[in-house]
Amino acid sequence: MTPSFDLTLRGGRVCNADGCIDADVGITDGRIAAIAPGLPAGREDVDATGRWLLPGGIDSHCHIEQLSGMGLMCADDFYSGTVSAAFGGTTTILSFAAQHRHDSIPQVLEDYGRRAREKAVIDYGFHLILTRPDDEALQVHLPQAIREGITSLKVYMTYDLLRLDDHALLDVLATAGREGAMVMIHAENHDMIRWIARRLLDRGHVAPKFHGVAHDPLAEAEATNRAIQLSRLLDVPALIVHVAGAETVEVLRKARRLGAQVHAESCPQYLFLEASDADLPGVEGAKFCCSPPPRDKASQEAVWAGLLDGTLGIYSSDHAPYRFDETGKLPKGEATTFKEMANGVPGIELRMPLLFSEGVMKGRMGIERFVALTSTNHAHMYGLAPRKGAIAVGADADIAIWNPAREVQVTHAMLHDNVGYTPYEGMRLTGWPEDVFSRGRSVVRGGELRAQRGSGQFIPRGRPMPPEVPRATPGGRGAFSALIGLERG
Repeated sequence: MTPSFDLTLRGGRVCNADGCIDADVGITDGRIAAIAPGLPAGREDVDATGRWLLPGGIDSHCHIEQLSGMGLMCADDFYSGTVSAAFGGTTTILSFAAQHRHDSIPQVLEDYGRRAREKAVIDYGFHLILTRPDDEALQVHLPQAIREGITSLKVYMTYDLLRLDDHALLDVLATAGREGAMVMIHAENHDMIRWIARRLLDRGHVAPKFHGVAHDPLAEAEATNRAIQLSRLLDVPALIVHVAGAETVEVLRKARRLGAQVHAESCPQYLFLEASDADLPGVEGAKFCCSPPPRDKASQEAVWAGLLDGTLGIYSSDHAPYRFDETGKLPKGEATTFKEMANGVPGIELRMPLLFSEGVMKGRMGIERFVALTSTNHAHMYGLAPRKGAIAVGADADIAIWNPAREVQVTHAMLHDNVGYTPYEGMRLTGWPEDVFSRGRSVVRGGELRAQRGSGQFIPRGRPMPPEVPRATPGGRGAFSALIGLERG
């Protein structure tokens, strides 16, 4: 008798963002064909008894094989980065294709696409980092990229070589509203940071811990508020990335209560690291420095609350992998100041295990919320649904089998990135993804990599479909939003 399925995952607990059932999952031609108890055998059967079957994670904020604005190359290429993601339960990444000021957008996208095609072991897409929003970019190249399935872009409100002023941000938001793309915004007040940093350096305060002082929480909160108002003026949705501070969470919460179509993301470093972690001898503290920087326990609790109440709907890694040497964090070795070191921390492999252990297994959130934050919400926010983000008939068979009882002590030696350290060294976690399938392919099985270099696929994305934020009162839109609406296709 011919088997009904290519693969059957048998006896597990299937959990989606809207609930869990005990069922088998039948997979054919890379798609989920059936979900029910007692399914017929497949050509291959995998026993998942006592395990949880969760949608493969989607990490929609990671920097892979990317040249920074300072000219530093990330430690991870599309092979090591996607291998590391897969071992952490992630089956799709959305990385950045970075346009620097002198770059042509089509050339940037072709370059990143070639690198990923040759190396990625899981599925991938791109956000365009836009630093030169001239007429050609906004009228020709950006609309072309959106038509080709790159339906999101990122802009910066800080960093000398990347930032856009408010006028340019409005141009970008208007184009995104017209073309149907999501704008991701790195929101920090550039001049606040520059003003504080100059005074710190003048007084000889150069150690990594002063990075957190320079990036004052008010810089994040002010820029976030300003970005929200620009978005409201045009009534165009926007997403604030890597939210760190308690005041920023409250700014977002209040804006959403008013009906602002603003969405937000946070990351492991804002739940599990603090500013004090960077207060170490010499330059050792650079391992804990990213922008915005981790804050304090009050901000950690505020981020937890935001993830639970929907103020923060996306949980990404912001994996920014720089080695702790002259090629990355320390371009001037021991003499590197906090303004010269590379910003960012690694986290692509530990993103989901950290939240699973400290959120689900410690009772801070239900498994459904975990699935929403790590997969389902990403799929809707960035135009991957219904193909990705849920264990559902017809969806890609992107599934991670989690052992909720497995205990792991984190060491960098057990990880698969190319960074050389982890800021979460020594943490004890409960729960781990043991088997990972991407489009029905076994990518990780029994602690071994099964997928081949270059076997991941580029996933063209559709129009982002973020959840609508209910409007508190009728109207409340900017004076020019109707004009922008008339221009939308």
